[in-house]
Amino acid sequence: MNCWHCGRAIEIVAGKDRVGFREDCASCGRPLHVCRNCGFYDPAFNNSCREPMAELVADKERANFREYFKPAGGRSVQAAPPKSEAQKKLEALFKKKS
Repeated sequence: MNCWHCGRAIEIVAGKDRVGFREDCASCGRPLHVCRNCGFYDPAFNNSCREPMAELVADKERANFREYFKPAGGRSVQAAPPKSEAQKKLEALFKKKS
């Protein structure tokens, strides 16, 4: 799996497909047992999770103690576009025509 924040490859030992609740990325120091690093994470689903029995986790980037966690496959990490760029797109979309 890859770190959800920096994209560094995290090696999971075969047969031990678990990430500890308190494990951090060696590169950026962010927690690894977070929703954004989980194979069930999907923003298109309710609560951003494809696991129907999972309880709500408000902050998807903070460490949690969910038992349903499974390491995500080798997803590529995409940086979020800057807010200023998004704001420009919104302004252009809703711009009043003269």
